[in-house]
Amino acid sequence: MTNPDTRNCDTIWHNARLATLAEGADGLGLVEDGIVASRDGRIVYAGAASDAPPLDADTAVDCERRWITPGLIDCHTHLVYAGSRAREFEMRLEGASYEEIARAGGGIVSTMKAVRAASENDLIDDTLPRLDALLAEGVTTIEVKSGYGLTRDDEVKMLRAARRLGEARDVRVRTTFLGAHALPPEFKDDADGYIDLVCDDMLPEVAKAGIADAVDAFCEGIGFSAGQTERVFAAAARYDLPVKLHAEQLSNLHGAELAAKHGALSADHLEFLDEDGVAAMAKAGTVATLLPGAFYFVRETKLPPIDALRRAGVPIALATDCNPGTSPLTSLLIVLNMGATLFRLTVDECLAGVTRSAAQALGLQDDIGTLEPGKACDLAIWDIEHPAELVYRIGFNPLHARIRAGK
Repeated sequence: MTNPDTRNCDTIWHNARLATLAEGADGLGLVEDGIVASRDGRIVYAGAASDAPPLDADTAVDCERRWITPGLIDCHTHLVYAGSRAREFEMRLEGASYEEIARAGGGIVSTMKAVRAASENDLIDDTLPRLDALLAEGVTTIEVKSGYGLTRDDEVKMLRAARRLGEARDVRVRTTFLGAHALPPEFKDDADGYIDLVCDDMLPEVAKAGIADAVDAFCEGIGFSAGQTERVFAAAARYDLPVKLHAEQLSNLHGAELAAKHGALSADHLEFLDEDGVAAMAKAGTVATLLPGAFYFVRETKLPPIDALRRAGVPIALATDCNPGTSPLTSLLIVLNMGATLFRLTVDECLAGVTRSAAQALGLQDDIGTLEPGKACDLAIWDIEHPAELVYRIGFNPLHARIRAGK
């Protein structure tokens, strides 16, 4: 007779070791003899085999003692773009700074020209190899920003291309409108006029089309002022879109405080973040998304205030910041190692940074980022002996299987 408490499942992964990353768990929430069970793409049970309720599944997968983590989340990318900026890399090697390259007409504006010349299908074709590299390392959710079109039609084109990535591949895509990324040449010396365009023309069209999950801006001396950024945030609020911010990367314009004031999901980069910014983020629940690839690539020397973020209890996420100019990086596993070696994050912090905290940076903490009942069954199954190997190894991909929505 069937036990009335038996839970019907599609798939059970057993004989596994788990890093659940569950809220409130010690460290990574490690389980030595674990089971994950799913039904209709959702986790029914994740935990110790000895504590599991009766489970009846169509398919049982013997994991042969492999480790299971939540599927990895890349919560800050500029993945959709066209063209190459390898020559700028050479210029940087010859001594040119990020600011000098940008002011000379390179940087974001260089990519803008390539994006404007590309069709939506061109952008998808160019992006898929970058996306595939991330998926091959266990990424199941990715955020993709616009910001290289800098006209209404080209920003919409980028966002539509980003959304279509989730149709071309089995991956959850979150899109972010970043119209306030750089000043296009046609608005030279008229930043306020361009912000008018972002707020009154681009954003209404993006919201009407329903193609953005959040709004971002680049608050920086070579980007936009705090006042201009606040105008973008106010416009986002009119359309009930959450905000994020590139803040304190090259200088301290108090962007993180501004982001926190507006309840931002995250403030990102943060090398020049001060104590007031940390306190504001902690109070607002704003995630600190750190981008060690950009730190490494531009040879930055000022570290983000890791200890201050820890003391304040600010969640720390990690992401590739994949972009053509300052972080041409398509490996979240390398980001884990960079987070540890460059920023001195612990193994637990690094792994939480690409799972639980990354989910929070996207506003998806109730749906993904941990192995807990009710959440999406997004898993990464690894051929490793301990989770620390995911942070320790460089240029080695131990992924055994990637599971998205239980499949």
